[in-house]
Amino acid sequence: MAAASSDFYLRYYVGHKGKFGHEFLEFEFRPDGKLRYANNSNYKNDTMIRKECNVSMPVLKELARIIEEGEIMYEDDKMWPAPDRIGRQELEIVHKNQHICFNTSKIGSLVDVNSSKDPDGLRAFYYLVQDLKCFVFSLIGLHFKIKPI
Repeated sequence: MAAASSDFYLRYYVGHKGKFGHEFLEFEFRPDGKLRYANNSNYKNDTMIRKECNVSMPVLKELARIIEEGEIMYEDDKMWPAPDRIGRQELEIVHKNQHICFNTSKIGSLVDVNSSKDPDGLRAFYYLVQDLKCFVFSLIGLHFKIKPI
């Protein structure tokens, strides 16, 4: 991978510990272009799903564009709900000499966002996470498609 991606890293985690054990979704984009994905659910004795693939520089650039347009690098999680027994979310980003880490509780809906102490900041986080999940699910789905279209 080219040196331009060496300052880029992203990791997202959402999970909780409940009657089915530690259930979580986690993905990370590493500077070398490796995408790592894990989804653990013990519901109905499901097993952990782990996937790894390499993505190209244009994919990393698109990911960086999504982050920049989401303006999450200007936010602060001090006023966001703290992680609790319902669960936690973590977002870590290294981009353009900035390193941010956000920790908050699981967000059920926009009602939770609007009733928080920092609705604008948490809304930016909420929508960015939605975009990131869609992006990752698309990449994983395309990369590991069993039957060609």
